Amino acid sequence: MAERVVLAYSGGLDTSVGIGWLKDATGKEVVALAVDVGQGGEDMDDIRQRALDCGAVEAIVVDARDEFASDYLMPSLKANALYQKRYPLVSALSRPLISKHLARVARELGADSVAHGCTGKGNDQVRFEAAVAALAPELTSIAPVRDLALTRDKAIVYANKHNLPIRQSAANPYSIDKNVWGRAVETGFLEDPWNAPIEDLYEYTQDPNVNREADEIVITFERGIPVALDGVAYSPLAIVEELNAVAGKHGVGRIDVVEDRLVGIKSREVYEAPAAIALIAAHEALEALTLERDLGRYKRGVEAEWANLVYDGLWFSSLKRSLDVFIDDTQRYVSGEIRLLLQGGRAVVTGQKSAESLYDFDLATYDTGDTFDQSLSKGFIEIWSLPSKISARREASSN
Repeated sequence: MAERVVLAYSGGLDTSVGIGWLKDATGKEVVALAVDVGQGGEDMDDIRQRALDCGAVEAIVVDARDEFASDYLMPSLKANALYQKRYPLVSALSRPLISKHLARVARELGADSVAHGCTGKGNDQVRFEAAVAALAPELTSIAPVRDLALTRDKAIVYANKHNLPIRQSAANPYSIDKNVWGRAVETGFLEDPWNAPIEDLYEYTQDPNVNREADEIVITFERGIPVALDGVAYSPLAIVEELNAVAGKHGVGRIDVVEDRLVGIKSREVYEAPAAIALIAAHEALEALTLERDLGRYKRGVEAEWANLVYDGLWFSSLKRSLDVFIDDTQRYVSGEIRLLLQGGRAVVTGQKSAESLYDFDLATYDTGDTFDQSLSKGFIEIWSLPSKISARREASSN
């Protein structure tokens, strides 16, 4: 049997043309692997058939939506993961999952290599190849767009010449990636950061400037994981889907950012992630209620490092695994309910309660019944400020 290469197949221009290019350049049979992470749009069976029509010897479709939500999105939520404080890792979270299935299928079929459709300028090439290296170091990674000089114009010519069943055209200037956690749009006129996004860019969210009656929703968490909306239990995937709809209706989760790519360049990206932004706002509020002060402070630094690792393609690294253990431990008491008001592009916390709350009304109140002994504060402040006082004396004596 001929050697095989397993291609991460999206159904788009680059990976469709990549089937033929891989076969021509390597002489290997191409197996297309399409992984459903909630990107919506086309039917996955149609994508499977397109791969076969483009020359794949086999096309495999994996429904990984529940796995994606439970094993990738929920850990990200527990970490309140926002790269550069803005980006909820929409694409970065799907890549290790796709890579996991790439490695699995390659091993099952006895393939010696895997392939992806990434360019040499982006982050995803690193994410795919670093993940495969960690999971199946014996496999070789091939990138037709990067390694075989498959440019967009060449891809369109190749597709037309071979009558490939693709819908892409040179008229579409955008590069789009999406899954159930959000949607990313780049290139075209967006490459000039001075150009404002236009409404036609958006799909998951409606215009937040349109006046709509607010929606209020109560999210129930157990150990950092959302388990119910307005008292109705849902799976993690269903909660994300429901919040995408209701928060998206109000334009929540639109993000326009210039971010630092791993390869060393800056890139202007437009994202929309309604469920992600709403859930992170709710989760952070519940943590503020239930985490001890020093633990919360330290965790915020860990969150930034966790987001950097995932953005940089190191989902399967030792440090990431160790940080997961810490983050999971912080969630022991993060259970309760958060009320969110959704309107005008914002998700605003309007109520919070938890049986594990560290908020003590009798200590916090300024009214009669206050149990906080204010007389203790004077001595506390004197001791707390003593190092500063001693240092100031030294500074004064040396002048």
